[in-house]
Amino acid sequence: MIIIQTILAFILVLSVLIVIHELGHYWMARLCNVKVLRFSLGMGKVLFSREFGPDKTEWAISALPLGGYVKLLDARSDDLGTVSEEDRKREFTSQNVWRRMAIVAAGPLANFILAIVMLTGLYIYGMPEPVARLREIPENTVAYRAGLRGGETIVAIDDMPIHNWQQVRWKMTEVLMEERPVVSLTYVKHNKNDDDKTGPVTVILPTDHLSIEDVDKDFIGKLGLSVERPPAVIAAVEAGGIAEKAGLKKGDRVIGIDGNPVIDSLALIIAVRNSPGKPMALEVMRNSRPVAVSLTPAARPEKDQLVGKMDAMVSVMPEMTVLSYSVPVALAEGISKTWETSVITVKMIGKMITGDVSLKNITGPIAIADYAGQTARAGLIRYLHFIVFISISIGVMNLLPIPVLDGGLLLYYAVEVVTGGSIPEKVATIGYKIGMGILGILLLIAVFNDVVRLFF
Repeated sequence: MIIIQTILAFILVLSVLIVIHELGHYWMARLCNVKVLRFSLGMGKVLFSREFGPDKTEWAISALPLGGYVKLLDARSDDLGTVSEEDRKREFTSQNVWRRMAIVAAGPLANFILAIVMLTGLYIYGMPEPVARLREIPENTVAYRAGLRGGETIVAIDDMPIHNWQQVRWKMTEVLMEERPVVSLTYVKHNKNDDDKTGPVTVILPTDHLSIEDVDKDFIGKLGLSVERPPAVIAAVEAGGIAEKAGLKKGDRVIGIDGNPVIDSLALIIAVRNSPGKPMALEVMRNSRPVAVSLTPAARPEKDQLVGKMDAMVSVMPEMTVLSYSVPVALAEGISKTWETSVITVKMIGKMITGDVSLKNITGPIAIADYAGQTARAGLIRYLHFIVFISISIGVMNLLPIPVLDGGLLLYYAVEVVTGGSIPEKVATIGYKIGMGILGILLLIAVFNDVVRLFF
C-alpha cells in the first residue's frame, strides 16, 4: 500500500509540474503568435493524442514520463513547403530574438509563478509548524557555553523575526551557506508561570566550526540546538506487548532510566532503541506517585541492525503553532520565499561545482518519489509544500546554462543579442551533444546517490 501511495504521489507531482512548465512555453508561444504543433506530457513515442484549438494542436501523452515538450513550427525540422503563407509568418526561428527568449523563459517562469501562488495560498490558510522552543541543551556545545539551557523560545536570528522552528532551520541554512563565522540568536523564556517571562536576550553563537558539508546533516544539532519535545508520557500500550507485561500503563510518565533522567519523549525512544534485549530500570510517575518498572526491550531487525522495541506509543510531536497572513502579506511572503529558495539552490549548485559541497547531495527520481510518498502520508499541507520546493528546483535547474535546457537556449540568444548574429548550427549541435552528456552524467550520479541513500 505504501509503495502504491508513493508511486501515485510521485506521478501526480511530476505530471503537475511538467504540465505547468510546458503550459508556460505554450501560452507564451500563443501570445507571440507562434504556431504550436504538439503539446506532450512525456517524451518519446506518442501513446495517445487528440487535436484541439484553432491551430489543431496535438495534445499527447508519450511513453517516457520523465519530461515533456512543446513542439513549435520550426524551419529547422519542419517542411514549410506544405505550410500556408500565413502560418510561415508564425514559424519560431523567424521571430525576433526577444520573442524567442520570452517563449523559452516562460517555462521556468511558470514554475516560479506556481510556487508563489501555492505559497500564497498556504500562508493565507496557515501552515502548522513546531514552536521555536529549545530542547534541553547538551553540555560541551557552543549553545551551552553561550548560556542557553533549554526552554528558551527563539524570537529572532540575526535580527530577522522568527515565529516557528521551520524559520530557524531556514535562517541557519542561510548562515551555513554564506559561511558566517557567528550568528546572533534572540530569545525569551517563560518561567513556571506563563505570565512570568524573561527576555528578550541576545546571545552570540560561533558557527566557524561548521562546514558546508554539514548542510545535509544535523548542522543545527552540532550547535547544541534542537526543538523541544513533549514529556515521555505513554500514550498507548499494545495488548500483550513488552510494555504491558512489564507493567507500564497509559498515562505513565517515564522520568528516569537506570538512574539517569529522561528529559523528554525523544530521549525515551532513543534509549529504548539503543537497548535491544537489555534490561532497563524505569522510574515512572503514575498519578503523581513514583513507580519502578523493569523492562527489557525486544530486539527486532530494522534495515541492517537490531533495535529495541517496547510495544508502546509515545508522542514526540513538538508543540505546534499556526502562522497565517492577510492576502497582500501572504503574496509578499510567497515571492520572498520563492526568491530565497532559488538563491540558496543556485548557491548550492555553485558549491558543488567548486567542490565545496559533495555531489552526494544530488538527488534523483527515486529519492524524489520517496519524499513525495513521505509528504503525502504526512498530510496535504506537507505534500503541497513539497510540490512548491520541487517546482522551484525545476525552475532553477532549467535556467542553468546547459545546452538542451532552457538556460542553454537563453545563453545562445543572449549571444545573439550581443553579437547581432545567431549561433552557427554546427556549434549548436556540438553544444547539444555536450549538454546531453552532462545531463546523462548528472542522472547517473543522482540515481546512484538515491540507491545508496535509500538502501545502504
